[in-house]
Amino acid sequence: MSGVDGSAAFDALRRAMAENGEEPEGPARNARAEQLLAEAEKLNIPLAVIEALGHQLKVYNYSSEKAKMFVPFARLLRMWDEHPEDFDEYETHALHWVFKWMTAGMLDQPHIPLAAMEKWLGEMEHRYRLAGHSERAVRSAEHSVAAHVGDLERAERAYVAWLAADRDGMADCHACELHEQGWWQAQRGRDEEALELWAPVLEGEFTCAHEPHAALASSLGPLLRLGRLDEARANHLRGFRLVRSMESMRGAYADHVEFCALSGNEARGLELLAERPAYFTDDGHPRSRLDFTAVVALLMDRLTGLGLGERPVPGPAGRSWTAAELAVHARGEALALAARFDERNGTAHVSERTRARMAQRPLVERLPLGVRAVRTAAAPVAAPTAPAPAREPDLPALVAEARRLSDTLRPNAVEAWAAVARAAEGVELDPRDRAEIADHEAMDLGPEGVELFERAAELYAAAGDPGEALAARARAAYVRALAGEVEEALAAVAGPYDEVLALYSVDDTGVRQTASVLMSRARILMRRVHEGDDEAFLSDAESAVREVLALVEGRTGDDVRLAARVAEGQAMLAELAARTGDLPTAAELFTWAATAFVEAGLPWFAVEYEARLAGLLHHLGDPAGTERALRAALEHGGPHLEAVGRAQLHLQLAEVVGGRGGAEEAAEHALEAAHWADEAGEAPTLGALARHQLGGFLLGLGRWAEAAEVLESALPDLSAERHGEGAVVQARWWLGDCLSELGEHREAAERRLQAAEIARHWPEQHDHATLAHLAAESLGAAGLPAEADRAYARAGALWRDLGNVHGLVRSLRARAWLALRAEDGADAARELMADAVRECEAALGDARDDDEEARQRLVGELGHTHRQFGDLIARSVPEDAEDDSIRAVLEEALAQVVEAIVVFGSLGDGALDARTGAELAAGWLAADLGRPAEGAARARAVLHAYGDGDTDGTDGTAQARRAEAEQLLGLMEGQDS
Repeated sequence: MSGVDGSAAFDALRRAMAENGEEPEGPARNARAEQLLAEAEKLNIPLAVIEALGHQLKVYNYSSEKAKMFVPFARLLRMWDEHPEDFDEYETHALHWVFKWMTAGMLDQPHIPLAAMEKWLGEMEHRYRLAGHSERAVRSAEHSVAAHVGDLERAERAYVAWLAADRDGMADCHACELHEQGWWQAQRGRDEEALELWAPVLEGEFTCAHEPHAALASSLGPLLRLGRLDEARANHLRGFRLVRSMESMRGAYADHVEFCALSGNEARGLELLAERPAYFTDDGHPRSRLDFTAVVALLMDRLTGLGLGERPVPGPAGRSWTAAELAVHARGEALALAARFDERNGTAHVSERTRARMAQRPLVERLPLGVRAVRTAAAPVAAPTAPAPAREPDLPALVAEARRLSDTLRPNAVEAWAAVARAAEGVELDPRDRAEIADHEAMDLGPEGVELFERAAELYAAAGDPGEALAARARAAYVRALAGEVEEALAAVAGPYDEVLALYSVDDTGVRQTASVLMSRARILMRRVHEGDDEAFLSDAESAVREVLALVEGRTGDDVRLAARVAEGQAMLAELAARTGDLPTAAELFTWAATAFVEAGLPWFAVEYEARLAGLLHHLGDPAGTERALRAALEHGGPHLEAVGRAQLHLQLAEVVGGRGGAEEAAEHALEAAHWADEAGEAPTLGALARHQLGGFLLGLGRWAEAAEVLESALPDLSAERHGEGAVVQARWWLGDCLSELGEHREAAERRLQAAEIARHWPEQHDHATLAHLAAESLGAAGLPAEADRAYARAGALWRDLGNVHGLVRSLRARAWLALRAEDGADAARELMADAVRECEAALGDARDDDEEARQRLVGELGHTHRQFGDLIARSVPEDAEDDSIRAVLEEALAQVVEAIVVFGSLGDGALDARTGAELAAGWLAADLGRPAEGAARARAVLHAYGDGDTDGTDGTAQARRAEAEQLLGLMEGQDS
C-alpha cells in the first residue's frame, strides 16, 4: 500500500477505533475491535497493529470478556521486545500501563496458577525499573495478590510500601488508588477510615472511567454498618445509575444487590437482577461472577426467610425459578467458584469470605429509598428474651385488662376483648362479660356489626344495665348510617334516644350511657349533613351536638370517655362552622377539640382533627399554623397511625416545609410519604405524588442523580387522569433538568420534548415555549444540530406569539451559533444574529415609556446580542482566509463589540460586569488587529471601572476582570515598547 494511501487508511482506522470506543460496553464492541485489528494487519504499518491491539485490549478490559485480554497483551509484549522502535511515546506508556491490568486480570481467572502471577509481578517490577518508573504500581499489584489469597501480613507490608513509593505516570489515577485503599480498610473492619479515604472520590474531586462508580458501590456496606443511612441511600441511588449500563461492573452491581438485601429492599433487589439476566451466566470474569452469585444467594435466602421461598424470581435463562430454588443454585455456584480460587491460591480465604458474605443479616429493617418498591413481607423482629411467665393470664385477668383498656379508650381495646373471647371458648360467662365481647366484636366489624350490636344490647339488658343496652342499640343505628342508610338510622335511634332520656330523668341510668346514645344520634345527624346541604340538616345536627355538650360539660371528672365526648362535640361544631364558611371559628374549634383529646390522654384521637385544622389554616393563609398542626398530627398519631394516613401527613408537611425553603427537611418528609404510601399499597397513586415531590426537592438541592432515579420511578405511575397533566409535565421537566446536569443530553431532550408535547395543548403557552427551548439546548449539547435548530425555531415562534422578545432573541442567537458550526453556515449565522438585533431594536421602539425596568432589560438584551454578534463574526474566519480578509472580519467583529460597550454603558453600574467583559473582548480584537494602544486603553478602562472596590476579593468577577485586564495591558505595553 502506498504511503499516501496507507496514511489515509491509518487515519480512517484511528477514527473507527475512536468511534468504537464510544460504543456501549459489550460483545458487539469487542467484535468490532477484533475486525479493526484484522484491518490494521492489512496496512503493513506496525504502529497500526500496535494501536489496534491496544484498542482490543482496552475494550476487553471494560467488558465481561476480560479473559480475552491476555492474548493481545502477549502479542504486544512480544512486539515490544523485538521492535521497541515501532512504539511511539503514547503506545510505550500504554504498554507499561496495562501490565497492571494483566496482574488484576490473572487474579480474576482461577485457572491461572499463583506461581504465574508471582512470576508476572517480578516481570512487572523488572520492566518498570528498566523504564525508570516508580515501584508504586508494583507494590499496589503485590498488595492485590496478597489480599486476594489472604496473606494479611504480606498485604499490609505491600500496602505500606505502596503508599510510601512516589507517584509517577504509572501509578493508578487518584480515584482508583483511593478506592482500593479504602477497600482494604473496609476489609480489615475499619469502615470509618475507608469512608475517609473514599471521600474525595465520592465528592467528585477525583474521577475516572470507573470512579466514583466503584467507590459508591463499595461504600454501601460500611455506611449501613455505621448507621449513616441517608448517605447509604444517596450513594445507592447515585451509584446504581452509573453502573446500570456498564457491563464490566458486575462486581459493583453485586454490591448494590447486596445493599438491597441488607436494607429491607428485597423487591428492589429482584428488580436489579431482572435488569441484568446475562450476569447470571457471563463467565469471562469468574471473580465478579463469584461476587454476583454470592449476593444472589444472600438475597434469595433473605426472601426464603421471610416466607417467600415459593415466589417466582429472575434467574439464569432456560427455566423458571423460585427464591428457594435459586438460593440453592446460587449458593452452589458461589462456593464452587470460591473453591476454584482457593485451590489455585492454596488457602481457604476466598471460600471463608464468600460464606461470610452469604450469611449476613439485614442491618436495618427497611431503609426507604424514595423509588417505588413493593414490600415483600414484614421483616421479623427479634424479640428480647424474657423469662417465661409462671402461667398464662387467667380469664378474669384478661377480662379486667380488656375492661380497663375499653374504659380508657386505648387503641387496642378491641383486640383485648378478642383475646377474652378466645380464652372464654367453652366457658360460661355472665351476661355482662358476653355483652362487652359482642359489643367490641361489633365495633371491629363496622357496618357489618349491626346484628352483633343488637345481641350486645340484649345481653346488657339481661345484665341489668338498660342504659348500656340503649347505647348498644344506638351504636347499631349509627353503623347503619355509615353504610348509607341515614334515614333508617335516624328512625332506629329515635327510640333509644327517647328511652335513655326518660331513664336518665329518674336516675335509672348514668351520664356515660346517656351521652353515648346522644352522641350516636348526633353522629347520624352529622352524616345527614355530609350527604346534603339543607340548612335544616345543619340546624338539627348543631342542636344534637349542643345537647351532648350540655349533658356532659362540667361532669367529666376523671372519666376519659366523657372527656372524649366533649372533645368530639367541639370537633363536630367545627365541622358545621366549616360547612357554613366560618373558617376562623372552625379552626378555633378544631384546635380546642385536638387540645382536649391530648389533655385527656387520648392524643391519637386528635390526629384527624389536627389534619383538618391544617387544611383550614392552609386555606386561611397561615403556613406556620398549618405546619404546627401537621407536626402535631404526626406526633400524636405515633405508632397508631395507619400507613396511608402517615403518608398523607408527611406529603402535606413536605409541601409546607418546602414552601418556606426547607428543602432538606421537605425531602425527608416526601421520602417518608413515598415509603408509607408503598406500605399502604398506594404506590401508583399517593406514592407517585410523593416521589414526584421528592424528585423536585432533590433537584432543588442539586442531588441530580438521586432526583433522576426517583423521578424515573415516579413517571410510570403518574397519569393525567389520576394526578393531572401538570404533575406529568413537571416530572418530565424536572427529569430533563436532572439528565442535563448529568450530561445525558439526548435523554434530557427526549424528556423535555415529551413534556412539551403535553403542554402544547394548554391554553397558556409559556411552558410549551420554555420546554421547546430547553429541548433545543439539550439537542445541541447532544450533538444533534439539525434537530436543535428545528426545536429552537419552534420555541422562537412560540415566544413571538407570546410577545416574549427575550425568549425570541435568545432562540435566534442559539440558532446562529448552531448555523456557524455547519459547513458554509457563516452567512446564515450572521443573518440570524442580525435578526436578533432587529428584534431587540423593534421591541425597544415599541416599549412603553412608563415601564423603565422592562426597557432596561431590553437594552441589556440588545447589548448581549451585539456582544455575541461580535464573537460569532470573529469565530467565522475560515482557516485558509487571506490576511486582508481576516482583518476585515475582525474589524466587523470589533464594531459589534464596541456597540455592545456603548449599550451596556447606557445602563450604568447595573451592567458593569457585562460592559467590562465587552471592553476586554474589544481589547483583544484590537490586539489581533495590531493596535496595541487601543488594546491598552481598553484594559485601563476596565481597571478604572473597578477602581479600589472589592479589596477583600469576594467578587470573583471583579477579580477575574482585573487579572485579565492586567494581562492584556502588559502585553500591549510590551508591544508599544
